[in-house]
Order: sequence, then structure tokens, then C-alpha cells
Amino acid sequence: MDSVWLNTTQRPMFESLKGDIKTDVLIIGGGLTGILCAYMLKQAGVDYVLCEADRICSGITKNTTAKVTFQHGLIYDELIRKFGIEKAKMYLEANRQALKQYAALCKTIDCGFEEKDSFVYSLDSRRKIENEVKAFNKLGVCAEFVSELPLPFKVEGAVKVPHQGQFHPLKFSYALAKDLNIYENTKVLELKPNGAVTNHGRIAAKKIVVATHFPLLNKHGSYFLKLYQHRSYVLALKNAPDVNGMYVDEQEKGMSFRNYGDLLFVGGGSHRTGKKGGNWQELERFAAKYYPNAKEAYRWATQDCMSLDGVPYIGQYSKNTPNLFVASGYNKWGFSSSMAAANILTDMVQGKRSRFAEVFSPSRSVLHPQLAVNAFEAVMNILTPTAPRCPHLGCALKYNKQEHSWDCPCHGSRFTEKGKLIDNPATDDLNKKT
Repeated sequence: MDSVWLNTTQRPMFESLKGDIKTDVLIIGGGLTGILCAYMLKQAGVDYVLCEADRICSGITKNTTAKVTFQHGLIYDELIRKFGIEKAKMYLEANRQALKQYAALCKTIDCGFEEKDSFVYSLDSRRKIENEVKAFNKLGVCAEFVSELPLPFKVEGAVKVPHQGQFHPLKFSYALAKDLNIYENTKVLELKPNGAVTNHGRIAAKKIVVATHFPLLNKHGSYFLKLYQHRSYVLALKNAPDVNGMYVDEQEKGMSFRNYGDLLFVGGGSHRTGKKGGNWQELERFAAKYYPNAKEAYRWATQDCMSLDGVPYIGQYSKNTPNLFVASGYNKWGFSSSMAAANILTDMVQGKRSRFAEVFSPSRSVLHPQLAVNAFEAVMNILTPTAPRCPHLGCALKYNKQEHSWDCPCHGSRFTEKGKLIDNPATDDLNKKT
């Protein structure tokens, strides 16, 4: 069940750490965020090291659908209502800048970058779409209401934002990483005030950036309450239409569409990790109904960290950790958010003020309804008297029949049937084979 990206590019290799070293900035995590941070620090002339516990891009980056857009669902109407127009503008500008940077970088990288229009549609609410168009217009974006899409079902309306992008995520990431100071198969075992202990030596560092998808340190920041993980599925179909754009349902459990070459990606079947959902069966039924002549070429699944208020956590890990930084909670918009995070963190580790830092601050208010949901899930699963247990915080794992894995409904850690770690925040395999 490898993604199309893994099957259409060659992965570079980096050596493991050998002994103790010193650096100004240690980056933990070799996904897109970590690679972009390393790239920007190198461009700025800052001494850095990136450590990846496995191989670079072996986590979520390899399973993305790689849509690069500042259109993140129907977020702008909500941001204006909750936080005001100035913070909504900051969010927009951080992500619009990210899109421009990708477009510029991709001129020098053979990764199939294509400019495409982006659409967020609603199956049942014209009003939501109209409100989002108005919000975009208030923010100076030329968004358009459209009532018909080249999709095999009717919609109440869609927000069209032109000139967004899509590309091959691994060709881009691998090209960017090839000349960076990276150590693979180098697992951070413990964070220290002035560095980290790995399985191959100590790294002394003045500043540390945690770019591990879900933050690995529970002691600070309360990320185990501020984040949960959401699983979604993709079918790549041959003999299916070219929809000439990027499309996503405004509902969290809705469907998404984009083309890559002669393939149509159909995404959906999503659910909170460790809970039941539509999985690939939902997509199979959809394809059989609407694209009966299509043939499945690939299938894969991915996982996203969801924040309390729909805005990522990017910045100082907590108020009490001035030299520790984090980027997480991308809410299904990992590509633009990764670039925005790299911009913000590159400034912050150099002691510079980022104009976008305020809106993404991890120390902002946690008073949102999702906090109670996350706390309830944690308590209920900690009290569930079953085995196996997640080594992260002891929650009862649930068996995922579709993917043959043990999944944690509290924080989203996943393990193979034999107990090998697949996805964090857990950092270790299960103690016993399941």
C-alpha cells in the first residue's frame, strides 16, 4: 500500500550519526517541515543538524496528496469571526507567501509543479460558501462563487481560488535535502537543556526544533490535550476523468480530488485515528458508482494532526522553554503549513521577530470545545481495561481491521500487528507482541 510518490522516485540515503557533535540548531524530524527548516537555516548561514529516526520523508510526507494552497477549507470566515480581520490576514499572508516560495523553488526542481485552481465545495450549504467568498474578498483575495464542478455529483456551491499549486512531494523534498546536513536512522532518546541524546551519540545544541509531526515531549505544552489525529484514505484511479483542479469538501469527513498524470486521486473515508470510519470501502463504493470503468492503480492512507482551533501550533514549544521550538497541528494542510513553519522558526531560532508568530503561537488559548472531546477520549481509553496499551500515555489500543494495525484513539500512535511503531507520538514499540 505504498503511495504513488514512493513508486515514482528514488530515495536518497544519509549516514547515521557517529559519536558526539555540536551544533547551533538541532532539528528533530526529517519530514518536509524539518527539511525546509534545514534548507532555510543553511541559506541563512546558521549551523544546524537534522536527525531522523528512520529515513527522511518516511512518515506523513510520503502519503500526502501534495496540494499547495492558502485555501484551507472554509477557514477565513471563521478566523475573521473568532480572531478578527488582522489575524485572519496574518494567516492568509503566511500561507500565500508559502505558495509563492514553492512556485519559485520548483522552477529549479524537476517535481512536476502545476498551477491549478482550488475549490472548496459544500454539498448542503450555499450560505457557508457565500460567507467564505465574502471573507476572501475582505482579505483582498479574488475568490469566486461557482455552482457547478466537473465532479459526478451536485453541490450547493464552491469557493474557487485561482493560481494555487500541486506537485510531486518526494521529488521536491529529496532534491531539497540532498545537500543538507542530515543524519538518518538517528533516534532522539532524550532531550536535555542543551541538546539531545540519540542512539548514536549526544548532540549539543543551543536551540532545538521539534518537527516530528506530533510533538514528542509531554512535559511541556500540553500537546497531548491540544492535538488529536485524523486518518484519511486515497485511491489513485486510472481511466478516470481529468478534473483540472483541486477539490475538497468543506466537511471534515468529506471527499477530495486531484489529478496526477493519468491518475485521479480520490480521497476520503476519514475518521479520528482509533475510531471507525469509511476507510477505503467508502472510496471503492464511490468509484464503482461514478467511475465504473476506472481501475485502481494505488491506494494509501495518511494521518493529520488536528489543532483545537484549526490553526497550527508554530513557535516556542511552551512559555517555559525559550530555546525549544515546535511545528505541529497542520489540520490537513501540511504543505503550505510546513513552509510557513520553516519561515517562522528560521526567524525565531535566530532571535528575529516573525510577523506571523502571534497567530500561530502554541501558547494561545486552549478554551475550545475540542479540548473537552480530547480529554474525554483520553480518560475513557486510559480507563478501558484491555490490552495492548499505548506506550505513549497508556491508552487502550484499538485494532484497525482495514490496515491490520493497532491504533490509539487518544493521540493517534499506531503499531503493526507485531507491535512495531508506525506513527508517533509514541516513541517505542509495544512491549509485547500482539
